Amino acid sequence: MSRARRAAIIVLDGLGCGPAPDTAAYGDAGSDTLGNVARAVGGLTLPNLEKLGLGRCAPIEGVAPVPTPAAAHGVAEPVSPGKDSTTGHWELCGLVLPRPFATYPQGFPAGLLEEFSRRTGRGVLGNKAASGTVILDELGAEHLRTGSWIVYTSADSVFQVAAHEETVPLAELYRACGIAREIMAGEHAVSRVIARPFTGTPGHWTRTPNRKDLSLAPSGPTLLDGLAAAGVPVVGVGKVDDLFAGRGITSRHTATNAEAYRLIGETLASLERGFLFANVIEFDQTWGHRNDVPGFHRGLRELDAALPGLLGRGRADDLIIFTADHGNDPTTPSTDHSREVVPLLVWGPKVRPAALGVRRSFADVGQTVAEFLGAAKLPAGDSFLHEVWRD
Repeated sequence: MSRARRAAIIVLDGLGCGPAPDTAAYGDAGSDTLGNVARAVGGLTLPNLEKLGLGRCAPIEGVAPVPTPAAAHGVAEPVSPGKDSTTGHWELCGLVLPRPFATYPQGFPAGLLEEFSRRTGRGVLGNKAASGTVILDELGAEHLRTGSWIVYTSADSVFQVAAHEETVPLAELYRACGIAREIMAGEHAVSRVIARPFTGTPGHWTRTPNRKDLSLAPSGPTLLDGLAAAGVPVVGVGKVDDLFAGRGITSRHTATNAEAYRLIGETLASLERGFLFANVIEFDQTWGHRNDVPGFHRGLRELDAALPGLLGRGRADDLIIFTADHGNDPTTPSTDHSREVVPLLVWGPKVRPAALGVRRSFADVGQTVAEFLGAAKLPAGDSFLHEVWRD
């Protein structure tokens, strides 16, 4: 095996491409993030993604299924219960959950919030499932007046704490989220506690880039653990370190997709060997959760325009995988994640543009990278390396 091998998993957060077998069971019937966005805008023009083979992953209006794509292509189904970022990223790295994380669609138990309030010294507003921007419109002014935390959740397993940066110092917000992480354990172990700082005035709130995610530590071995044991260098871009509680990875966080593409490009230009794990956040955070179809469309065009520069920094022994962790369809009434299959585009100078079909787990991605970089076999997933690599 070449000592200069490099692999990358680039997670386009929320970029699902059609229903999974159990989508309806999650209340997401009709969700098809890429397909519905394409229909909503009268077809997509994404020439670089089209050349890679995106149109062969799923039917997408405007994106042709080219006969000779440049990348191996297919889709992957989720098997872990849940549709949040932690669940999706863990499964991509070979860890399949036996049971879902706790969710609180009716709000958190009073006793938990009483303890949170007592230990943090502030009251609590909200305590319900809500859109992060809508709840600011509802409770932002009262938060400024009282200094109480805005606590809310979603359909996902999250305990979110919003606070105005001029009312509550960031350090205090982060400490409070650390306390929440301690409280939300055991039977109440949500996948993430999220600090949601914001600024502005009533009617003009802005969430800042100082978000912080406190995830549970992975409940079993992951690709990152295997790479660490094998001595393979790992570089993170985006919130990936938060999703693994920092185990096996550190990461440079990004506020925008453009910033992520810049850091991915810098890493591909400088990394001699090892693994790049990146999360590209705005399809989910900025556009999916806000049902912003025009923004989502602009983001797709921005991704397409960035691809030549990223792949132009590829090397002979690279294996670069573009995929997602769940859907977030901006065309549906819901502002939450959606249970969907995700695209698989696998590129490299030595990659055979094979049709990968429907992979039965996201874990196939991590298992493939583990084999490629010489790490131990993961607990879940079937490697497709033999289908795509020609040495």
